[in-house]
Amino acid sequence: MNKSEKEIDQLIQEALSKEEAAYYDQLGEQNVPQRLLGLFKGKNSWLNVIMMLISLVVLSLSVYCFIEMLNTDVLSDKLEWAFYALIGFMSNILFKIWSWNQMDKNSLLREIKRLEFQVSLLGKKKQ
Repeated sequence: MNKSEKEIDQLIQEALSKEEAAYYDQLGEQNVPQRLLGLFKGKNSWLNVIMMLISLVVLSLSVYCFIEMLNTDVLSDKLEWAFYALIGFMSNILFKIWSWNQMDKNSLLREIKRLEFQVSLLGKKKQ
């Protein structure tokens, strides 16, 4: 955050009551571990848990296929195991991209809530 954003946040904090300021602080930016934990909260937390479990299973199968590829001496078997390992690793990458997109979506929702809160405060002041 640059200096002007900090100044704006400070002005907003001064204009709010204690309860409103606490709610506003709760909607602040999160670091990466907080975003990861945020995947397991909310309406779709069950889906995120299932996706993480499937991702772990696919990763372990991919590692198994990679180890089998290293242990075999026949070229056709080696290519087959390498293909399965590659498909597994690529699937795992897709699971991770999906998770990062969910984290980005959650961040956008938090920012929209902050904007809604600020607009509602402006509406109160005009009345």
